Amino acid sequence: MTGARALLEVEDIVTLYGGGRKFLGRPRPAVRAVDGVGLALKSGEALGLVGESGCGKTTLAKTILGLIRESAGTLRLDGKTVSGVSVRQARLARTTIQYVHQDPGAALDPWWSIGHALEEALRIHGVTDKGERRRRVDDMLEAVGLDSSFRSRYPHELSGGQQRRVGLARILVLRPQIVILDEPTSGLDLSVQATVLGVLDGLRKRLGLTYLFVSHDLSVVKRMCEQVAIMYLGRIVEMGPSEEIFARPRHPYTRALLAAVPRLEPGSLHDTPALPGDPPSNSTAGDNCVFQTRCAFAVATCAQVRPPLVSVGRQHTAACVRLDEIETVAEG
Repeated sequence: MTGARALLEVEDIVTLYGGGRKFLGRPRPAVRAVDGVGLALKSGEALGLVGESGCGKTTLAKTILGLIRESAGTLRLDGKTVSGVSVRQARLARTTIQYVHQDPGAALDPWWSIGHALEEALRIHGVTDKGERRRRVDDMLEAVGLDSSFRSRYPHELSGGQQRRVGLARILVLRPQIVILDEPTSGLDLSVQATVLGVLDGLRKRLGLTYLFVSHDLSVVKRMCEQVAIMYLGRIVEMGPSEEIFARPRHPYTRALLAAVPRLEPGSLHDTPALPGDPPSNSTAGDNCVFQTRCAFAVATCAQVRPPLVSVGRQHTAACVRLDEIETVAEG
């Protein structure tokens, strides 16, 4: 994977919500849902995007997809700049990126059969031949482990795992290069999770897919992804190879997330203090460390300086002004 080209490049992306003022009202600060994020996704790679609820994972994913317009920054798809255009133009320019919703049941029309829903996606994308549509739908249902009898079923007749497979089949009939998976195993029991993850892994190898894997489940990300980006309050605070991140986390937020993972045996990360309170508002973010209000290692400098991502290992970066001290504490 080292020599693979960058299929998607994200540079200093900012996505703002709200701001301005109401009539006769006071000005309201904009919410910086995504705040200067940069990452690269190589062809055939799976990149895990991890963080607490509300950290901006889904907003970043939808900005990459083109459903939300970026406020600043650059996105390049296969070397071509696709940012800086309207939402409609962005979606047209990014047709090779498709999105699997967190709740596939809600994304399916309850009045349409599964066959109708899958074929409708092909109609919208200009596949006019009925036989071709039927072949592609049947092939994709088989690829996700469902037989052609599912064509005539309706969403309410499917289990949670089957709905997720149908949601995956619906976007794979469009033959995307990049698939954004938003919490693909949430709400499923462990046996169904394992089945869904097996399907996803097999499809990536069989079809040469590239995954952006949005999740809060660290065990799933560790299994599925070669690269991990840790996100907090709209920013990437640590990024690198999965093995490196899980074996030697450097940012205090990453250490706290890993320490919170339930396990049967004690681990070295359990000496990390638990995260106090809730994240502050994204509208208060400035030129400082966004994690400093909850960090056990914070000093005065953290409230005055926005730490950049710096190299801490092979393809491993972290954003913290106290990396050396934290590493010394961890080794001790």
